[in-house]
Amino acid sequence: MIVLAAHGTRDPAGAAVVEELAGLVRSRRVPVRVAYADVREPDVTTVLDSLGGRPAVVVPAFLAAGYHVRADIPAQIAASGHPAVTVAAPFGPAAELLDVACHRMELAGYRQGDTVVLAAAGSSDERALADVRRAARAMAARLATPVRAGYAATASPSVAEVVRSAHGRVAVASWLLAPGLFQRRVLDSGADVVAEPLGADPRVADLVLRRYFTALAKAA
Repeated sequence: MIVLAAHGTRDPAGAAVVEELAGLVRSRRVPVRVAYADVREPDVTTVLDSLGGRPAVVVPAFLAAGYHVRADIPAQIAASGHPAVTVAAPFGPAAELLDVACHRMELAGYRQGDTVVLAAAGSSDERALADVRRAARAMAARLATPVRAGYAATASPSVAEVVRSAHGRVAVASWLLAPGLFQRRVLDSGADVVAEPLGADPRVADLVLRRYFTALAKAA
């Protein structure tokens, strides 16, 4: 059983994307339950409590390993007292996600020669910001152009600040999983092109399964 642990958002469209992603994983014949680290219910504790002790792998659907991954999710797992939980690695700057982010930006109208900004959620955890910078460097290598990171909250510089300081036409790649407050801030950044979030793409579902099977192999 996969417990797909997302951040949570009050935006129903964001929750719908997470459920759609879970559905893509279920279509590969792996059972999935959705949980949230914050904002929405059910939390990870509630979902684990509902499993009756059946083994579970918690897959954090986070693009960087910040506070929710390092503190909230482990605390919620501990509170459940579940006897058989394995925690997978978060999504991080995985190749599948970079593929999707570049594709979304191209669909939004990116043209070669545009200044590129990678828009991430932000974190007070320097390790999470390092994950974002790694993603920006990897995207820069793929596009053969510099890519600067900007943040929708908590960290600096903000996406809007990076966009204002850029020259020429600016395209923003969304390093967010689903719609919500952070994506709305990215849309308001003033960029010429703003990509949609990664969303429920089959390549994201592939990554969920890769994290799941890797965690099972390590726990064996």
